[in-house]
Amino acid sequence: MPRNHLKRFADLKNLPNVFQGLEGARSFNAFEYFGNSNPITLELACGKGEYAVELAKKYPQKNFIGIDRKGNRIWKGARIAVDEGLKNAVFFRLDIELIGDVFDENSISEIWIAFPDPYPKTKQAKKRLTSPQYLQIYKRILTNGGLIHLKTDSEILLESTLKSLEREDMWLVKRYDDIHLEPPDDNALAIKTRYEEGFLESGRKIKYLCISKS
Repeated sequence: MPRNHLKRFADLKNLPNVFQGLEGARSFNAFEYFGNSNPITLELACGKGEYAVELAKKYPQKNFIGIDRKGNRIWKGARIAVDEGLKNAVFFRLDIELIGDVFDENSISEIWIAFPDPYPKTKQAKKRLTSPQYLQIYKRILTNGGLIHLKTDSEILLESTLKSLEREDMWLVKRYDDIHLEPPDDNALAIKTRYEEGFLESGRKIKYLCISKS
């Protein structure tokens, strides 16, 4: 393992805004940590936490939790949040399928999924973060009217998500097949991850779906 990875894993243990594993995530008390009862937004498969960090900056009246199973990824976002004094952003090192065991029913106001692995092969469909099995988890933890935001460059993921919505009786609130052709009036969508920057440079279109629990 590269030396910088080892340093980051060691640093994770000391960062006050990182909670590792199922036990660590369950020990997290949102009201005690944030000091308020503001709405909570999750960024799933957050990678380096780019969305969680930028959202926390843009919306100080909300709380954000970035979730990813790889500590080397979340280290960067967690480190930036600490260095910049962002008190409304924390990170869980956790498998996403376990979030239903961590968050209470009707406790999350929004979920962001920015450029997840599309798993393009049919046999991998269940691994997609907008497959029916995942949507069932999201429906349970989202508040009534809670929203899911998906950004992707994958047509396969977009279409499979739309089919999953029909199966799970969820509502499509907004759809953009190219958010940079007609930029939406939404500051959150203006955030660009490193993946998005790369996709734009290669001429790929960035798609967006906003989904409602009810």
